[in-house]
Amino acid sequence: MAVLTCAEINLDDLQTLLAKFDLTIISVEDDREIPGSWFGDSEAGIIKNKLYIRMDTPVHSALHESCHYICMDNQRRQQLDTNAAGDYDEENGVCYMQILLSDHIPGFGQQRIFNDMDEWGYTFRLGSSRVWFEQDAEDAKDWLINHGLIDEHNQLLWTLRQN
Repeated sequence: MAVLTCAEINLDDLQTLLAKFDLTIISVEDDREIPGSWFGDSEAGIIKNKLYIRMDTPVHSALHESCHYICMDNQRRQQLDTNAAGDYDEENGVCYMQILLSDHIPGFGQQRIFNDMDEWGYTFRLGSSRVWFEQDAEDAKDWLINHGLIDEHNQLLWTLRQN
């Protein structure tokens, strides 16, 4: 199964979701390099509060870069250009948060993001993103709770990390 791309969703739904975090989507022409992309190719790019995508950008990539913005502190957010530079705990929080956000995009959701993350090559100790999320991600959940991004019931608090 190919991963879901931005061409296959309603970008207005993604923009509405990301606007809650003061993020703006910038669409890049198909034959252009994506500004702020750490991995290049079709991967999303991030510069300050601008998320750069092409139609071939995987939706999970757009969410992942957005979650870096959401999960970093204000100082790093103001200087963000391509490299999110987060630590191990933040990276786990980013992965967890993108799974939660997936349910807010019609036609995506957790089952699809699990498949797409595994297909794309995310690696987790227990072998899959679903097993990690359900059985091994308590530290990521706690990190998000401690930074005021979700509550203990996995409900998004629709805010950016402040410290």
